[in-house]
Amino acid sequence: MRLSLKAGERLFINGAVLRAERRVTIELLNDATFLLEAHVLQLEEATTPLRQLYFIVQSMLIDPSSAATMRASALSLIAPMQAAHDDEAVIAGLGKVGELVADQRPFDALRVLRGLFHLEVKGSEKVRKVA
Repeated sequence: MRLSLKAGERLFINGAVLRAERRVTIELLNDATFLLEAHVLQLEEATTPLRQLYFIVQSMLIDPSSAATMRASALSLIAPMQAAHDDEAVIAGLGKVGELVADQRPFDALRVLRGLFHLEVKGSEKVRKVA
């Protein structure tokens, strides 16, 4: 897998943080758990339930030593989150996230969660309009 980084961009690989001093292309020659900086959610950005779940799942990639604890935390949140939503797409997406996390595929779970963010925003706008 080839990754292109801009100058100053960070890459999280197997718990290590790498920063590119200048524009660089890196080729990963074996399996590695990685996360690009553009996909990293900062704690202060975890302002909604889906974003909080995203933060927990991303922790599995950033800090592999805590992956088992973070996996259990993420899995314990999914059913209550599904019960709190009335949007079928969010409910189904959370089910998929649960399967991926249980199968130790956090990167794929993050991709699904990013795809749900806009639905959560629409749902909160709907609540505001009704209120």
